[in-house]
Amino acid sequence: MLSRRKFVQTVGIGAGTALTANVWGRGRENSIWSAIEPDLQAVERGVVCIASNENPVGPGKQVLDTLRTLLEGGAKPGRYSNQMGELQDAVVSKFAKQGVKRDNVLLSEGSTEILRSATQAFTAKTKALVGTIPTYEECAGYAELIGNPVKGVKLNAEFKIDLDAYLAASKGAGLVFYCNPNNPTSTYVGAKATRDFIAKLNAASPETTILIDEAYFDYVTDADHDTHAELAINNPRVIVARTFSKAYGMAGLRQGYAIAHPDTIAKMRSWTAASGTGSLNVFGMAAATAAIAQDSDGKFTANERARNKAVRDFSMKWFADRGMKPADCQANFMFVNIGTPAKEFRDACRKKNVLVARDFPPFEKTMARITLGTMEEMQKAVAVFGEVLGKKSTTAAA
Repeated sequence: MLSRRKFVQTVGIGAGTALTANVWGRGRENSIWSAIEPDLQAVERGVVCIASNENPVGPGKQVLDTLRTLLEGGAKPGRYSNQMGELQDAVVSKFAKQGVKRDNVLLSEGSTEILRSATQAFTAKTKALVGTIPTYEECAGYAELIGNPVKGVKLNAEFKIDLDAYLAASKGAGLVFYCNPNNPTSTYVGAKATRDFIAKLNAASPETTILIDEAYFDYVTDADHDTHAELAINNPRVIVARTFSKAYGMAGLRQGYAIAHPDTIAKMRSWTAASGTGSLNVFGMAAATAAIAQDSDGKFTANERARNKAVRDFSMKWFADRGMKPADCQANFMFVNIGTPAKEFRDACRKKNVLVARDFPPFEKTMARITLGTMEEMQKAVAVFGEVLGKKSTTAAA
């Protein structure tokens, strides 16, 4: 009979390769969208994937060691409820300075479940979902799916949220989706301006809830940067969403959470599978708990932010030196004016084994979203970009 330990070693988990790849989940976004946009393709061996906004180096050692131990030893009977509590306590510890308690935390399968439950709980036939054009599509797509109206607001000339226009459009809305940094534009609105916007929205439209998606929080280098978790636990009209799929390198395990006022959490819980046994699993929760512990001193995310910044600076300079202006980048991806349709650029890059992201209307005629890979990957990628776009490549990029 094949023992659990023997199985783990046989499939390569003991060596770490298979485990890392499955926890990492790199290329997941591109693979999902390939079913919707047929020209997109899943990641293949030897292909540079800079189409999905995941951490290109994957999770840390403590996360992988935790999963190996769990896989080799087996999940204990009744372990599920304990693991939920441990992860909740880990989130509480992470946000101790903000005063977060267990009843302020809702766990979920990635942040998708949080975004959907908020949309379900706070939008209605007469209460629209408001979002920028473009932004991460989950809330708007789900609102349309359940038959609730969606109002789109154009970004400003710098591809940032136009706060005045956003405020005007949000009056009377059910839910405002505030993705910051915004996907796909990578731009960021400072903490002070965000707090001012929330205060104005609360005063002008007290029944409107705002969902702040902090998925890319750990990549921001802007000095005016802070989480809005403390505001969320005290204000029933504010929700903060977080995920382990980005800086923590765990896209394959689908773990996320919301931080909000207990009354708000209760409304969302009735719409999320995580309220009972749900869709959460012991492996994902154990990994997420280990990820928070691994970053207890902030060094893991600080190192990832520094690594990403070096790659970001290199990539932005490459484009800027060739007259192609990127939007201000505060995430692990960039939005660049390549001066040609994104599909043509994408198809040409794919022939040279580089994957870049899908179209993002209404800017698909000139703009492309490019995820930041490792430095080695970006050096290879810009050499291809130079060939495809007819821009001379530098020696460093070759």
